[in-house]
This record gives sequence, C-alpha cells and structure tokens, in this order.
Amino acid sequence: MDYCSQPELLPVADAIAHMQSAVTPVVDIETVELQAALDRVIAEPVYSALNIPSHNNSAMDGYALLSAHASLEKPLRLVGTALAGHPFNGEINVGECIGIMTGGVVPARTDAVIMQEQVTVTGDGIQLHRIPEAGENIRRAGEDIAINSLVLEQGKRLNPLDIGLLASLGVSHVNVFRRIRVAVLSTGDELKPVGQSLQAGELYDSNRQTLLALLSRINVSVIDCGLVADDPNKIRDAFEAAIAQADVIISSGGVSVGDADYTKKVLKSLGKINFWKVAIKPGKPFAFGSFNKTQNEPCWFFGLPGNPVSAVVTYHQLVLPTLRYLAGEKIEPALTLNAITQSPLKKQLGRADYQRGILQEVAGENIVHSTGNQGSGVLSSIARANCYIFLEQESGSVAKGENVQVIPFDKFLL
Repeated sequence: MDYCSQPELLPVADAIAHMQSAVTPVVDIETVELQAALDRVIAEPVYSALNIPSHNNSAMDGYALLSAHASLEKPLRLVGTALAGHPFNGEINVGECIGIMTGGVVPARTDAVIMQEQVTVTGDGIQLHRIPEAGENIRRAGEDIAINSLVLEQGKRLNPLDIGLLASLGVSHVNVFRRIRVAVLSTGDELKPVGQSLQAGELYDSNRQTLLALLSRINVSVIDCGLVADDPNKIRDAFEAAIAQADVIISSGGVSVGDADYTKKVLKSLGKINFWKVAIKPGKPFAFGSFNKTQNEPCWFFGLPGNPVSAVVTYHQLVLPTLRYLAGEKIEPALTLNAITQSPLKKQLGRADYQRGILQEVAGENIVHSTGNQGSGVLSSIARANCYIFLEQESGSVAKGENVQVIPFDKFLL
C-alpha cells in the first residue's frame, strides 16, 4: 500500500517541518558559570577578545635565531633562555641565539626555531647542522583564534571541547537560553512501576524510564509525572497539573484507536491535535498538538505509541529535533552513510522504516546487519543496535548484498 492510499499518514519530513513551524523557540536568557554551561544552548555569538596564541611561540624545544644571519661555519652564541610563561627579555644581536622551550615566546628579533636535535652544543654556543627557514617551528599569534573573530555561533549546544575553547579565551560566564521544561508520563492499566511484582498480562513501565534517560542527554528540566491509569479523569488531572508547570508534555500510550485510548480524547478537550498519524515504522500512531496554557505560551504535546521501540524511534526522529529547535539550538542534518546489508530486509510501501542494525567497517567498506526481530515491542532490537537502517517511504524489500542508507546512532541515543 503506498502513501496515496493512506492520505491520513503524514510523511516524516512534513511532520518535522510542521512541528518546527508551530513551535516558537525560547527567548529567555540566563547567565551561568562556565562549568555549568555543558550541554546548554548558547544564546548569543561569542567573539574572541584576544589572540590565541597571544604571542608568537615555539612549536618545540630548540633555539630561536634570525635565519638570515645563520651560518653552518660559524657557531651562534647562546645568550639566554625562554620558557613557557617566562619570556627572554634581553637583546639578541647578530650571531646570537637563545634556547627556547615549547610554548616559549619567540623574541622579536628572531624569526625561526631550530630543533635541538639539529644542532651541536659547543661551550657557550651552538653549531647548526642546517639553516632553518624563516617562520620554521613558530606558532604565530592568532593563528588558532584571531582577536575579534567569531568563535561560537548562537544556537550551539556546548560540548566539553567548547567549554575548553571558552576557557582558553578567559570566558568565565556564558549567556544561554533557559532550559525548556518537559513533563513525562505513561498511561496504561497494564503497566506497573519497576520493583513491583507482575501479575498476568502486566508489563513494567519501561517507556517512562527510557524517556527520562533520553531527556537527560539534552539538559532539559524534567518533570516526572509518573504512571497514570487508563481513566479519563485521572489522565485529565495529570495533564492539567503538567500544563501548569511545563512547556512540553510527552506521554506514551493512549494515542491509538482502541476504546481505552483516552489520551487523545483528553487532549481534544483541553487543547487541539495538529496531527496524530505519521508515515513512520515503527510508530504510526504519533500525536502532536497543544494544550491551552496562555494565548502566547501554549504547552506542546507529543503523544508516543505505547510499544517501546515505537516510543524510542518516534522520540528520536520526531520529538527530539523539535525539542532541540524549541530550546533555541541550530540543528545540523543527521549523518547518513551508505552500507551493504548483510541481511534481507522486509519492507512494505507506505511508511519510512527505521529498522535497527549493527554497522561495521570491514576491509574499508561499510556493512550492516539487522538486529533480528524488528517488532515494535522488541526493545532489545534497538538496545543491541548502533544505527538505523533507513528505508524510504516509497521503497520495498531489500535483498542481502544491496546498498542501503544507515543513520548511526548519535550522542542523544547512545
């Protein structure tokens, strides 16, 4: 069955575009200490107030000299030493040089550093084995970062290396967008909290635990609303409490077509549904909408399917890009690679399929194996994987040995 015969299914790219056009990124800014800025989204561009390095300095241990006056016949007289943090402040005349250590400031009247292995020490001087070129082994002031140059763009989520980069510029505090507030809940009478004994037909509430862990990777403020029974009044009460506190509510379960799927009905009564079916596998019954909070500040809603793999895939592919956009982050497209499948892959037309695979490089070639049973309830299929095998909406089954697209799992999932 192709998409044209399922017009109620929204293609994945259209769903993401629709959600990002609906939400408005946060604008509230707060200032945090540098060590508290990890995984926060920077709220303004950062320009360098200084050169890095701040002075011409030596790239290795050796001797600083003026290359035009160097000679293989006549030794150079050694008149001092420059260490990292302890520059040489004397005069260097024709026929003279100084010893210099890695990171030491290169004196103004020198233009090259010769490696210590390329000279012979002779009493109070050195004999050159070769003539160095001007600029050799010198790291120029500003060659890493020039003063007034753009270092980080607004919307960058700060990683550990960004923190180090800012520290190298002397930055002690950073302006970042406030964390978005995300409420999480699960619905279903068949679900029980971890740690309790199960009765016949019951399951542990793994989705909420998974979502709480996934959300920790994007540094949002999380509100755990717990497990809610399949009762419209209790679901309504839980949503109303979450709306008062959160920018976003994420629930799992209750957005399908069953008689006991009350989440969608409560959403309609408290707000609106923008769409609730996406052409994605696993995860077709995915809902996006909003609750009435204030006129200018709605509370956004993402309703994930109850099956655990469907919940993970729809969170990762649909919710996460929207949360990152809402948090003010500029998002780069996901890395996509070509690989040769070592497994036959079953696929029907009509939905984009994110099958779970194990990507490897063998003899310089990317190969991928299916993790086996691709059922939406088989959580181990994604727990064992390191990539999606992405089969486009219009594609069919794929034979072993054919080329496929793979999307390696990113830091937000692994």
